[in-house]
Amino acid sequence: MKKIISLILIFIAILVLTACNKEKTNEEAIKFKEEYESLNGEKNKRGKEYRTLDIDDDNPYVKVSAEEIVEKINEKETFYLYVGDSMCPWCRSVLEKSIEVARDNDVEKIYYVEIWDDEGNEILRDKYEYSDGKINKVSDGTKSYEELLKQFDKVLSDYTLKDENNNEIEVGEKRIFAPNYFYVEDGKVEKMIEGISEKQTDPYAELTDEILEDEEELFQEFFQKDETCKVGGC
Repeated sequence: MKKIISLILIFIAILVLTACNKEKTNEEAIKFKEEYESLNGEKNKRGKEYRTLDIDDDNPYVKVSAEEIVEKINEKETFYLYVGDSMCPWCRSVLEKSIEVARDNDVEKIYYVEIWDDEGNEILRDKYEYSDGKINKVSDGTKSYEELLKQFDKVLSDYTLKDENNNEIEVGEKRIFAPNYFYVEDGKVEKMIEGISEKQTDPYAELTDEILEDEEELFQEFFQKDETCKVGGC
């Protein structure tokens, strides 16, 4: 009898813990929704109007710090990561499609690392400028960003700036841009995409059917189902 009671108590504890975890996830999803939708109808410093977004309450995004991502890598976890920002026009152009396709592929969680502060200043990455014929570092990125550059090196592109003649000049390091989506398996990055259609040249322009179809194809390939382990539920 005592054994049965113990099993019942364990079962109840599991149910309570599951409910608490789900509630916490829902809270994070709402925060993400509010962060991005708060800019609907607003204009940036250049007078460009932010794209209006309608984000589901049960979206998979969970905001974390870069330090937490480094820790997850060191612990050899499997997860999806989105690096971006609510003010980033390219991010806003792919976000709704990313949520739709992630849901189609049973992706329950996508970690989100923010790259700018409320004023659009860098809070994560190194900042460089080209002036007087050379590239100058304006500010250093965080230690966690430097670690992510090392861990994600194989999927990142070289960072370049434009000179006065519009020529590309290599900075000398890789770069995490926005939006960048990463898939990390057992602590190792396996793939990365931006999710941006090649047909889209203006992040503020209307998303045509062709652009949306391209986005869907890109995210379908990225969020492809793995029958042995549903990411976010592993």
